[in-house]
Formats: sequence, C-alpha cells, structure tokens
Amino acid sequence: MSPGANVAGEWLDEVPWDGQGLIPVVTQEASTGRVLTLAWMNRDALAETARSGEAVYWSRSRRKLWRKGEESGHVQRIVELRLDCDSDAILLRVDQAGGIACHTGRESCFFRKLENGRWVSTDPVLKDPKLIYGDK
Repeated sequence: MSPGANVAGEWLDEVPWDGQGLIPVVTQEASTGRVLTLAWMNRDALAETARSGEAVYWSRSRRKLWRKGEESGHVQRIVELRLDCDSDAILLRVDQAGGIACHTGRESCFFRKLENGRWVSTDPVLKDPKLIYGDK
C-alpha cells in the first residue's frame, strides 16, 4: 500500500482488529532503521494514514485520532506501510520531520535501557519539550 492509495479497498478488511478495534503500530525511521515509537491505529487512522501519506494514530488516552506532528510539527511522512506475517501488527517506515518523534524531545520514544537492574536514559533531549509544546 503506497501513500495516497485508494483507501476504500478490501485491504482494510484483512486487518484483524482487536476487541477495541485497534492494532499496534511500530514506527521506524526509514533512513536508519531506528525504531521511533509504538502506537495504535483504528480503521479510520489506518485509512487516513494511507490516504494522506502521513502518520495518523488513535490516541487511547484522548480517545480520538492523533495526527503525528499536529502540535509539534514533527510529522511522519510515510515511506512504506507493512503488515506483519501474522497480520497482528503494522510497521510504518517514515521520514521523521525534525528528527524528533518523542514528546520528551528525543529522537525515539525508546530512550531508556536496562543497566544493572535499573532504567537508564541513554538518548539526549534534542529540543526542550516546553519549546515544542509550550507550558502544559
């Protein structure tokens, strides 16, 4: 499925949505292979992602569609959209605008690793979140 493709197709029916109508989505920077985040999509989010060519997720906490970059400007432009072998996860390969995917101002949401029995932050903050989102 390429960005901008016809979203009315049967391909959406092939996705085995969970009991809440969701599927997990792993998002990866296309140029480096770095995993940026794990999020969720419902049918509308996946259809809009394919139609627009930009990542749209389902926010479980806000219970609404979330267009990545709508506040921060850190849009994720779709390079490739894939379904895994068991059809139970989506992979988005993206070009990450601004090099920041995480709301903490880091490149990736996976910035902590386990070292000696504790979680250690390993990635630098590239931009202060207050400068991205203001004081919230």
